[in-house]
Amino acid sequence: MPGKLIAIEGLDGAGTTTQTQRLGRRLQASGREVTLTREPSDGVIGKFVRASLGTPDGQRIPPGALALLFAADRAEHVASELAPALGRGQVVVTDRYVMSSLAYQSLDAEIRWVGELNRLAPKPDLTVLVRVSPKTALARIAARAGTRDRFESPELLARVAAQYELALSFLLDDGQACASVDGEGDPDRVEAAIWAAVEPIIAQP
Repeated sequence: MPGKLIAIEGLDGAGTTTQTQRLGRRLQASGREVTLTREPSDGVIGKFVRASLGTPDGQRIPPGALALLFAADRAEHVASELAPALGRGQVVVTDRYVMSSLAYQSLDAEIRWVGELNRLAPKPDLTVLVRVSPKTALARIAARAGTRDRFESPELLARVAAQYELALSFLLDDGQACASVDGEGDPDRVEAAIWAAVEPIIAQP
């Protein structure tokens, strides 16, 4: 069977990590081989990006440079992990992908430029946007342990939520397959909604 690439997207606090893991279990139960991954990746560039976002020093990286770093991490991620897994016929589920770059980096850079940086990244077979309000996202972030990164403030979350809608339109205009689900409910309902969107894609030859 051919490999498939599924991207789970949404605000920080939308539950993308939880739903990536749940989708992976569903896919494995259906008999598919699965690779679960995330961006920023666990590669050298991704670790640098992840560390920089969690420190005040990260705020001094110019927006254009940050967009380039995310694109470089994605190129490495594709070469080292995504492309090999897809070549083996696996379903790759990534917790964030190009839509996140379009949403977050377009806060301070032109979205078409961000899109061009990522033009050569493989297009997902489906991008799923898990929609939650900034208020819900912030409450979930506040409830979990750990420090907040530079994007986890009420003002920025509200701006990013608007940019996700812009990113969704951008991908749809590019002819990419996208779905959006309500992430406000309990995780079981969100999981079921995501599966309803993903299952027909996985069934395609």
